[in-house]
Amino acid sequence: MAPLALPLTPLRTSREQDTHPGCALRLPATASSVSTVRAAVRERLGAWGVSAAVCDDALLVVSELVTNVITHTVSDHLECRLSLRAELLRLEVEDEIRAHTLPAPRTPDPDEHCGRGLLLVGAVSSAWGVTDAPHGAGRIVWAELPSRAEERH
Repeated sequence: MAPLALPLTPLRTSREQDTHPGCALRLPATASSVSTVRAAVRERLGAWGVSAAVCDDALLVVSELVTNVITHTVSDHLECRLSLRAELLRLEVEDEIRAHTLPAPRTPDPDEHCGRGLLLVGAVSSAWGVTDAPHGAGRIVWAELPSRAEERH
């Protein structure tokens, strides 16, 4: 069964440099939400005219961040937010109940099947970080990517 999701809705923003209104998607913190959020992000980035290369990187990042919420927190829901400025795409994933430890990249053993998510996020993002949610007991993990493929590293 597909997760119940609120539509990707516009956010009001006070950042004058945003070239498109930000948007948000609230989903249950379940494995099936990963594909839902990927489809919604792909659709929104396409509507914004983001290149296929940047879109691919954004989909990798959002998949990893959503999967981390599902795997490492006891949240019932998560919220994914996107904003686009002339040169920068920002992705945020907020959980409801932060894990006991801060998200941090680690070096898994070569035979491990998981543990590389934040290494990948760091490799394709120009910056990423973690902040406590302004309301409640949640945490926001964010990543920023150049909005144009030629600016990627």
